[in-house]
Amino acid sequence: MQLEERKSLREIAYDAIRTRIVDLTLAPGSRLVERDLATELEVSRIPLREAMQQLQQDGLVVLVPRQGAIVSPFTVDDVRDLFDVRESLEVLAARLAAERADPDALAALAAQLDAARAATAADDKPAIAAANAKFHSMIVEMSANPLLESLLRPLEARVQWLFHLTKDRDPGQQCLEHEHLYAAIADRDPERAAASAFSHVHSGRDMSLKLAATWSDDGIDPIAATKGRRRGRAVG
Repeated sequence: MQLEERKSLREIAYDAIRTRIVDLTLAPGSRLVERDLATELEVSRIPLREAMQQLQQDGLVVLVPRQGAIVSPFTVDDVRDLFDVRESLEVLAARLAAERADPDALAALAAQLDAARAATAADDKPAIAAANAKFHSMIVEMSANPLLESLLRPLEARVQWLFHLTKDRDPGQQCLEHEHLYAAIADRDPERAAASAFSHVHSGRDMSLKLAATWSDDGIDPIAATKGRRRGRAVG
C-alpha cells in the first residue's frame, strides 16, 4: 500500500510539473525550487524527486546534483534536433498508420481533427497546441508498432512543448496540413501519408527555428541558474 501511495504521489507531481512546463506556466530556464513545489503540490520530497528524475529523462528538466533544478532551456539547437528526428520517425508512423489503422482509430483521429478545427476557429492558441499535439500522438498509436512508439514516447512532451512555444505559427495552415495527412491515412495510401507527414513536419521547421531564436537562451548555465531563489515566468 505504501509503495502504491508513493507511486501515486510521484505521478501527481510528475503530471503537474510536466503540464506547467509544456503549457509554459514555467518558462525555459526557470528555476524549480523543490521546497516550494513540495508545498504547492502537497507531496513529500521523495516522490517529488522521483518525478523530477523522470522529467529529466523526458528532456524537460536539468538537474544539478546537490544544488537544484531548472526547466530545460530548449535552445535553437534542441529544436533543430527535434525536427531532424520528427522528419524521420513521424513519417514512418504515418506510413504505418495508413497501412494498419482500423475504422475505430480513424474515427477517433477524425474527431481529434474536428477538435483542432474548433480550436483554430476560436483562435484558442493553448487549445490549438494541445489538439495538434494529440493529433500527432494518435497517429503514432495507430502505427501499431511498439518499438516505434517506445522511441517516440520520450519525445511526446517535447513535441507538445514545441507546439506551445511556437503557437504563433499560422494555425490555419497547420490545420489544413493535418487535413491532408488525415485524408491520406483514411485513404490507406502509405506513400501519400508518408509524403504528407514529411511535408507537414518540414514546413514548420524554418518558422519554428526563427521563433525559437526569440525565446531561447544558449547561455543559460544550469549551475548558476540553480543558485538563485527567483523562479521564472511563462513565455509571452
